[in-house]
Amino acid sequence: MVSKILAALSCFIIAVISAGGYAGIAVLMAIESACIPLPSEVIMPFSGYLVFTGRFELFWVATAGAIGCNIGSAVAYAVGYYGGRPLVERFGSYVFMSARELDWADRFFAKWGNSAVFISRLLPVVRTFIALPAGIARMPQGRFHLYTFLGSWPWCFALAYLGMKAGANWDYLRDYFHKFDAVIGAVIVVGAIWFIWNHWSHRIKRGE
Repeated sequence: MVSKILAALSCFIIAVISAGGYAGIAVLMAIESACIPLPSEVIMPFSGYLVFTGRFELFWVATAGAIGCNIGSAVAYAVGYYGGRPLVERFGSYVFMSARELDWADRFFAKWGNSAVFISRLLPVVRTFIALPAGIARMPQGRFHLYTFLGSWPWCFALAYLGMKAGANWDYLRDYFHKFDAVIGAVIVVGAIWFIWNHWSHRIKRGE
């Protein structure tokens, strides 16, 4: 079951990149940066593999990924900017973001200021959701997009570079990671249980 889910996700990512080229990379990274958990850890390495095959160039793969991050982040930023904290608290559980994470993000911004966006773009998981608190904090939009691009480009470049270097060993690596299906499956199950519990507790608190 887990293998089928992972295979379906991989097939979707591969199909979009194969059909859309650089634009496909941008679209997928935009989805990830719009607080939808589509892993860049799959998107960019496969794009890097296509660099190895000669279809893409590494510089433009990283650039397309960073542009996609800006596009998707603009959506999440607008939600935070115009909807504010109450809107994110109400619907944040749908993207695995609770009030506790928002509190952490507020403290993160208080400590690091606008550079929090740049720093977060270099970190797994956090990079997906950072645009929401940036919008809530009403960070200047031009600066937000500049820091988003500057932080996203090296992240995209590094993952694509790893995929490119995997190159001839791509099939071997795929079989190797297949051994971890059970672990990945456990993570998915735990994540699903956490999501249901978190969403249900929010509904109880709101008296729904």
